[in-house]
Formats: sequence, structure tokens, C-alpha cells
Amino acid sequence: MALSKGDDFPLHQTPEPVAYSGTDRNFYDRYFFNGYTPDGSGFFALAFGVYPHLDVADAHFSFIRGGTQYCLHASCELGVERMSMRVGPIAIEVIEPLQRLKVTIDETHGIAGEFAFTGRAFPIEEPRFTHRIGPRAFMDYTRMTQNGHYEGWISLDGAREDMAPGTMGTRDRSWGIRPVGARDMQPMPGAPIPSFFWQWTPINFAGGSLFFHVNNDAHGEAWNTRAAWAGDGASAGEIAEGVGSMRTRLAPGTRWPGGGTLSLAVRGAPEQITFEPLARFQMKGLGYTHPEWGHGMHHGPLRVEREDIDLAGLDPLAPENLHVQMLTRANTPDDQGIGVFEQLIIGPFSPLGLKGVNDAQPD
Repeated sequence: MALSKGDDFPLHQTPEPVAYSGTDRNFYDRYFFNGYTPDGSGFFALAFGVYPHLDVADAHFSFIRGGTQYCLHASCELGVERMSMRVGPIAIEVIEPLQRLKVTIDETHGIAGEFAFTGRAFPIEEPRFTHRIGPRAFMDYTRMTQNGHYEGWISLDGAREDMAPGTMGTRDRSWGIRPVGARDMQPMPGAPIPSFFWQWTPINFAGGSLFFHVNNDAHGEAWNTRAAWAGDGASAGEIAEGVGSMRTRLAPGTRWPGGGTLSLAVRGAPEQITFEPLARFQMKGLGYTHPEWGHGMHHGPLRVEREDIDLAGLDPLAPENLHVQMLTRANTPDDQGIGVFEQLIIGPFSPLGLKGVNDAQPD
């Protein structure tokens, strides 16, 4: 039996029940949030994923206090109910679609919180991400992204902190096909060394939101990229789109961004922005490339676990530590914004002199 609550809403995309999302076992449906204080002194993020054909869902909440990143991981069996917006202690409520959402983290292992996100403008729709490795579809998904403001609180071991006035950040929704769950062990004949290059820089300025992302191949050629500017209150038709070009430097001995300069040709947006990293957030705290809590893994009917990460003690070149979001200042000749510089580089990338799977840039 595959009928679920979703079947009573006009959501169907195929003649089948909502529980069936095509035929690819790697289909996923995800929420993502990040936020930070105006002075850059705090950072938090959450990811919530549904994997219909694996029949599991997972959620991760993570935040930084001092030099430690605190994480709450949760996974449950879905029972074909895609409209269930809760995994253990972590729940999402859509208050006003495309504008306002609420997240609740019930106190578990000393971690709790509650916050609401309100969008600054209509979300942008990024170009469809379709990428193959040989004949095999590696990615095929759509994502919408939106900057906004937060209000709420986070508690750690009984110490509650309210979010400072002006706390802001980004949320996105993506759905489609990505590598999720247990790895496919079938080798790809003649497959090259794994290679993936990703940069994403959603930035909040006083007058609006800047969005830039790029997927490059190993030679630095973009296969998916977009730059966009959304002024406060912009409707879908008022979002300006264009192109951007990023010049990046790496932090010594790492594949983490040490800064960069973004040149833009987008109506209303600054023409050039330099990025000044302030703090580092490890994306494995949200399950991304996590060796145990990777997205879509089956952990039984329900499993919840806390993890504390010593940020200074990590090996920067360990595969699970390559994927980061850097809280960053965004400087222009006339303005200063704040946002994130997300980066993941796996495998060779000739523009930065990277030749192996996870080597550092040569001196």
C-alpha cells in the first residue's frame, strides 16, 4: 500500500501515488538552512532530507560555540509518508510557502532550539543540475534558494541563547537525484579519478541578496553556473540574473577557501566583491560526506546521536573534512555584506594545481 497524506493534496507529478518519485532509487527531497549574527560571531545550520525509494528520512542540526561545532544527527524509517516533516526531535513547519518556515529542535542530548525564517524576496530558481559520469547520471536536480532573517533561540546543555536582532542567512529546497544512501559498488568501466568542484556564495547586503554558484570540471570550465540579485521584496519577475567569475585562493595546506574575488555582470549587483573568511563550518555536521551519518543511510526505525567536533583538531585533507562553509565578509568599494562561501573540491583541478583526490595546493 503506497497511499499517504500527500495524495489528498494536488501535488502529483505522475499517475502514481506521491510515495513513488519516478524509478531512480537516489531520488531525494531536501530542506537546508543556515544563519549567522550580523557581526559574524555565531553560525548555525540544518538539513532535512527525505529519500522516498530508500524509505528513510534524516535531519541534522549543527552550530558553533567557541571552537566547537555541536551536531545533532537523527534518522528514521519513512513508512512511505512523505508529508511527515519530523525526524525524531527535529521538525519543520511551512507557515507561508516560499516565504516563512519554522524549525523546532526538541531538547535531546543537551541540544534544543526553535527558530523561524522569513524570506527577503521571492526565491531564485537555479539552473537544473544535470551531470553524468560516463553514461551514469550522477546528479539531476533542481534547487531554489532564498536569503532571509531569523528569530528564535538555541540551547546547549541548558544554556539558552536568543538569536541577536538582525540574524540572517539562507535557506534552500532541492529535489531530484544525487548519490544518497549506501554506495553503488558496481565499478564504472574506464572511469576517471573522481572529480568535483563546487562553490556557492549567497550573501546578504543591506539592500538585497546576492547569489552565485559554479560547478567546474577538472580544467576549470563551468558546466553549471549562475549569478543573481534580488532586492528586498523582489517578486519573481524582479530578480536580475547574469554571470559571474570567481578567482579563488586556498588556505595553505587545505582545500578550504582562503578568500576570493568575484566579478559580476548582474543588474543591480556590485561589480566586484572580495571575500574575507571569518569562521569555518564543517558540512559533515549536516551529514554531507559524513562517514557514518551520510544522507539517506538506514539506521533503523529511529536513531538520534550527538556529535561534538573540535574544529582546530581536524585533518583538513581527510575526505570527510573537505566540504566546508566559510562565514565570510563580502567587501565592495561601497558596501559590506555577510554570508557564506561554500566550497567542495574533490579530485584534480588544474587551475589550482591540484592533481590527486585530496592533496593540497603545491607551494
